[in-house]
Amino acid sequence: MHTVPDGLTFRDAVDADVDALVTLIESAYRGESSRAGWTTEADLLHGQRTDPEGVLAVIESPDSRLLTVERDGTVIACCQLEHRGTYAHFGMFAVSPGLQGAGLGKVIIAEAERLARATWGSTEMRMTVISAREELIAWYERRGYRRTGEMTPFPYGDERFGLPQRDGLQFELLVKPLA
Repeated sequence: MHTVPDGLTFRDAVDADVDALVTLIESAYRGESSRAGWTTEADLLHGQRTDPEGVLAVIESPDSRLLTVERDGTVIACCQLEHRGTYAHFGMFAVSPGLQGAGLGKVIIAEAERLARATWGSTEMRMTVISAREELIAWYERRGYRRTGEMTPFPYGDERFGLPQRDGLQFELLVKPLA
């Protein structure tokens, strides 16, 4: 457990966190509740963003950490770090919609980068973002990530990842060197 400014506590998720984390992730990306924040994908995707099995798999993976961020004992954010050789993959990033826009994301991603360097000696952080999410990509660019132009297709037809509301969705790889 590690406490940083803003009264945030970071810890690795445990099995008992699964339901709270699924609720958090869904609230940040899907449905009407997600519209309270700016990270919503509700106009691009319906259906689920994740499920208990997917979250549990990340928690139990030996090469992953699902960081749970709490304030005053309440889960308010999370992110996944996955060790992939010289780099770490960043994903499953969610901040409670009512708390978005207050600078928490900057603190959380900085801590995730610090942990990737300290835990695995990672020299780079990578992530994939739906390329249509220009505002989100711009936010990551302000944090030092760069667009690579490297695209992978969205998994159309696999409802575990949501129900696309338009054609042409794809993921773009973003990278950042970790000093």
